[in-house]
Amino acid sequence: MASTSLPATMKTLLQASRETQEVILTTAPLPTPSHPQDVLVRVHATAPCNGELGWAVNFPESIPPEKVLVPCQDIAGTVVTAPGDKSFSFAPGDRVFCRIDASRAGGARDYALPRASELAKIPPNLSWVDAAATPLSALTAWQAVFVQGTLDAAGIKGDAKARAHNAKIRVLVTGAAGGVGSWIVQLAALAGAKGVVAVCSGDGEAAVRKLGATEVVDYRKISTEDWAKADPAAREVDLVIDMIGGKTLTGCWTALREGGVIISINTPPDAVKPAGLEKNASRSFFFIVEPLGKNLEEIGELIGAGKVRPTVDSVWEFADFKKAFARLDSGHAKGKIVIKVSDEA
Repeated sequence: MASTSLPATMKTLLQASRETQEVILTTAPLPTPSHPQDVLVRVHATAPCNGELGWAVNFPESIPPEKVLVPCQDIAGTVVTAPGDKSFSFAPGDRVFCRIDASRAGGARDYALPRASELAKIPPNLSWVDAAATPLSALTAWQAVFVQGTLDAAGIKGDAKARAHNAKIRVLVTGAAGGVGSWIVQLAALAGAKGVVAVCSGDGEAAVRKLGATEVVDYRKISTEDWAKADPAAREVDLVIDMIGGKTLTGCWTALREGGVIISINTPPDAVKPAGLEKNASRSFFFIVEPLGKNLEEIGELIGAGKVRPTVDSVWEFADFKKAFARLDSGHAKGKIVIKVSDEA
């Protein structure tokens, strides 16, 4: 697409102010590349993230005052202009997806400006909707399991040493039927974990078992703490990856073996460790995903090979963005919520 064919303005969603969670539909000029890695992308689909409308207030150190408050950092689209940094091979017409860093404007608009280091090419077998549903969830899962966690990614490709290592590790995942949790279940199972314990509602049991869960804890019937106490020797796990925080994360400490690893993307685990619990983790920490295209490229290879897939809860027209955010806020989504931006999605 030549630059002369670009419109002067575009439709965009905008958070009304840093202090409010109201989102409005408006028009704005197209963004202009200003960084060597900036890539102008025509957005076809995008996905909101739980809690993102509160980031400016809750994490002011991560959201600079100059950020244009366009929500939805996950995008799938077509490259319009290639980056000035020629160490990257993206070209006009490439189908790409990514997670845009939270410090910059998101993708709920016709055109966005991801950085080349954030981008990966979309596998041929992935639709715009499924591609938009992938980046945040899959990247968070990949980094939780293989970078911050204790499983070895080489196990996915059949490396014998890695699979022998992974076969000794039991993993417990909270929020297992959700957007991130469903990816963690898939990746841990694919890498050859000894067992994958999925904490979710009974409604999600069939889905998570299909993704590779070996055990399911229905939190509506029993807490993770009580489940673990019923048979500690058989049920303790080596790695906990938590999406939920609060009492759910507190209960995970009981399920963790002595010297295990406990990770949360919601809350620092030590902040909710039960008082008087005489159990130590070798590592206990909260982490925030990095929007790395190189990780997304590895995930794309797995998708292309048919080994993993995103989970989509629902798809919404751009005009129905308020309904999409309401569905997200309900807390009942089973997978990612996707908003179609263009007619091609």
